[in-house]
Amino acid sequence: MIQITETASRKVAEIIANENLPNSFLRVGIEEGGCSGLSYTLTVDELQGDRDIILNQGVFRILVHANSVEFIEGLVIDYEESGMLGGFTMNNPNAKASCGCGASFRMANYRGEVKKCD
Repeated sequence: MIQITETASRKVAEIIANENLPNSFLRVGIEEGGCSGLSYTLTVDELQGDRDIILNQGVFRILVHANSVEFIEGLVIDYEESGMLGGFTMNNPNAKASCGCGASFRMANYRGEVKKCD
């Protein structure tokens, strides 16, 4: 369902360890918004819902709400550092369009509102 590179895995494990929440997950999802219509969400979460799918990554676990699966099936999450900056990158085979910042995407059948990036 979701692939996470070794570099991104190390960064996620570091972030979760710094949160000091022993039973936390990385929650991966989408929400409406952004210049292409849909934006990725990556958060540390302690609460698992009834419709959440758990993906075991060894050192940590990923939660994906069932409603997000169709949008992120096959997603590859990486982490890149460039000089003093770094961030997660998303490679989504389902995206038909993406914005320049890489945080927003659109599906072929998306009919929601598109907003300008800040």
